[in-house]
Amino acid sequence: MATSSLLLTLADYLAGEFDNRDQAIAEPTWYVPLRLWQRPVSLFSEDSLTLFAEQANVVNPDYPYRQRLLRLCQAEDQNQSTLQVQYYAFNDPGSFKGAGEKPERLRHLTTDQIERLPGCRLNVVVESLSPTTYRFTASLLPESRCCFSDHGKIRQVSLGFAASPEILLSYDKGIDPETGQGLWGALMGPYRFIKRQNFTW
Repeated sequence: MATSSLLLTLADYLAGEFDNRDQAIAEPTWYVPLRLWQRPVSLFSEDSLTLFAEQANVVNPDYPYRQRLLRLCQAEDQNQSTLQVQYYAFNDPGSFKGAGEKPERLRHLTTDQIERLPGCRLNVVVESLSPTTYRFTASLLPESRCCFSDHGKIRQVSLGFAASPEILLSYDKGIDPETGQGLWGALMGPYRFIKRQNFTW
């Protein structure tokens, strides 16, 4: 399948190192200072563009967490203007801890080491800001529940983002699967990440 120009643009906007330093300084009560890495990896290259993502609290930079994969693809209906993002979990996240800063750890990553997360697929809406720039807004499919197992417990997350050339808004938050209440993450609005370094494909 040919890769659409919109898919390539979305991948370019998402690939990089980000932080929310300005937001954390302005609103320290609600937003912890985070660094976020989203690095290109070579999985699913026949029809998709895939990113390894992890983040770390600036206060504890040696303890990155939330290792995950984002597979950017065109929708199965072959409509090149319809984009989706499928999330994957690692069978052993600790094996790839720190790969945001040390991408050589991703060199031998294979599909046997990851697991597709049912219900963790986002639809992407594209808004044109100018003839050459866009805003991509991604949200879970209607009625989806994004859940995964963590140390024997079922965790639920609400996923979403809005990406433009230099700014990434993250709406990710943990959800109590029994009550539906937010537990962590973007409880008071999105995390506002600024791209500090671009990672090329």
